[in-house]
Amino acid sequence: MKIGLTGATGHFGAIVAERLLASVPAENIVVSVRNPEKAENLRARGVEVRHGDFDQPETLDAAFAGVDRLLIVSADGDNDTRIRQHKAAVDAAVRAGVGFIAYTSATNAEESPLFLAPVHRTTEGFIRETGIPYTFLRNNWYLENEAGSIQAAAAGAPWVTSAGNGRVGWATRRDYAEAAAAVLTGEGHENKTYELSGPALTQEELAAVVGGVLGKEVAVQQVDDAGYSSVMASAGVPDFALPIVVAIQQAIREGALDLESSDLTNLLGRPLTPLSQGVSDLLNADKA
Repeated sequence: MKIGLTGATGHFGAIVAERLLASVPAENIVVSVRNPEKAENLRARGVEVRHGDFDQPETLDAAFAGVDRLLIVSADGDNDTRIRQHKAAVDAAVRAGVGFIAYTSATNAEESPLFLAPVHRTTEGFIRETGIPYTFLRNNWYLENEAGSIQAAAAGAPWVTSAGNGRVGWATRRDYAEAAAAVLTGEGHENKTYELSGPALTQEELAAVVGGVLGKEVAVQQVDDAGYSSVMASAGVPDFALPIVVAIQQAIREGALDLESSDLTNLLGRPLTPLSQGVSDLLNADKA
């Protein structure tokens, strides 16, 4: 059985590839990447590296050929671009005769007010329409998304937020990626939707976890959206990204990521990585 995945040179896909290599013969793994040169480390270990570019749909037919089970890792970019790219990938999977598709989606994609949700809602629809068995991996928020705030807190800055009492199901990227690998190699996941999440915490509760790792209190500064935008601008966030980071805070405030589920623990077959360990790993990586 050939297992394929896209985005294997990205942060998420690289972890999935490593996890697959721990349990699947390398010759049974196919990675579709935009720049094959960046996947030479995988090729050297026996993984079949193929050129596949979501912006060049003609490359995807060969990239997915012979693949039985495929993980489509959601692309980056604006919503319209991502929808177009995902449609190209799904269509290519159909042409290649892929027998199963796993897709990295977002929390409560069908109803979420999060500005990213339309991409995932639409892509899930594309996949359902194919009739190919699927699993939707609805990842909540990566702890790594808070790396800037964690590093700022380590440097003595307050934890600035406009998310109010909104709660988030943070978990480490590694846990989400290992869950994806478990689905690709496991049985009984056909036509399932998994809401993958850690325990739902407020900003104050996450800041307390960070403070525990740092050994000091991390003050939380609640501001309005305009104030948050101003703080982020002064921290170096580019102008084009400011509406995005503010929209995330607003969505959290409105409960878009306030969802708790045991799906992630169940797929991993183990407890989640403690957030304190994730924070410590982030800080140590910053020092490396």
